[in-house]
Amino acid sequence: MAKKYQIVGVGNALVDVLAKCDDAFLTEAGIDKGVMQLIDTDRAAELYGKMGSAQEVSGGSAANTIAGIAALGGRTGFMAKVRDDQLGAIFAHDIQAQGTDFSTRQAPHDHATETGRCLVLVTPDGERSMNTYLGVSSEMSANDLDVGMLANTDWIYLEGYLFDSPANQAAFYMAANATKPAGGKVSLTLSDPFCVDRHRDAFRAFVKDHVDLLFCNEHEMQALYQTETLDEALDIAATEVETVACTASEKGAYILNSGEKIHAKANPATVVDATGAGDMFAAGFLHGLASGSDLLTCGEMGCVAAGEAISHMGARPETDLKELFAQHNLA
Repeated sequence: MAKKYQIVGVGNALVDVLAKCDDAFLTEAGIDKGVMQLIDTDRAAELYGKMGSAQEVSGGSAANTIAGIAALGGRTGFMAKVRDDQLGAIFAHDIQAQGTDFSTRQAPHDHATETGRCLVLVTPDGERSMNTYLGVSSEMSANDLDVGMLANTDWIYLEGYLFDSPANQAAFYMAANATKPAGGKVSLTLSDPFCVDRHRDAFRAFVKDHVDLLFCNEHEMQALYQTETLDEALDIAATEVETVACTASEKGAYILNSGEKIHAKANPATVVDATGAGDMFAAGFLHGLASGSDLLTCGEMGCVAAGEAISHMGARPETDLKELFAQHNLA
């Protein structure tokens, strides 16, 4: 009997605030280009005041992935923490409108910490610099997980950004321990090289003991295994995790499975905004897995979805991904 869900995500609930800027603005504002920096409430207010015209959309890395899978017709659920406030309502409405089950208990309106947001500054080369106020999202704990949902899914998809506190890490272990005994599998995205650097040993232990499918880019992979080259990192990963899907920008993606290396070519696209490329790669890949596709096809679906993501502002798809897959003979 099929499970109710194909993929359930666990991650941060954020509302993205996207604006274009030049490199000089980043320098003046003291922002490291191309990475995610955690900021507090005061810094969030300061940057928001300096940003130009902005677009507000529901985001969060794993939430973007789940939204992409739902748009492809997947049976999805999501767990993340929001406050009973305006941004929390926006986030919940948007992900539920995609057809995803989202019922995580909200923090009350008078809770001290607000719903999280991510201020995304996009330079003309399409590179995104993210300044994230996690807010109440960072308070996600094992008590917020729906064990019944976890036991009724084929896959869980865990967001590496949500690995910063002991309570968050305990939630990851509980999620894995609720999913695997019920026959489900665990996937994890490493999210960001700085995130990996902060928790390298904890990440590596979790990957080795609990993860069936690891998503990452080449920089995150080398950060995890502290190697000079991607090939060296992939060789180590092959001994510690069953399947790896590693993106490498214009070089496409490398998929490792039980020692076999598969290469999926990148889908050519003009880079407008690189926000969410990795999120949509994971969406395409997991959709392929849920549909019973082979790993090369999964990788190609991921690359097509990532190519769509970078062709416009914002992380979530603006084109019908099913039609795109059909155009590439991947339907």
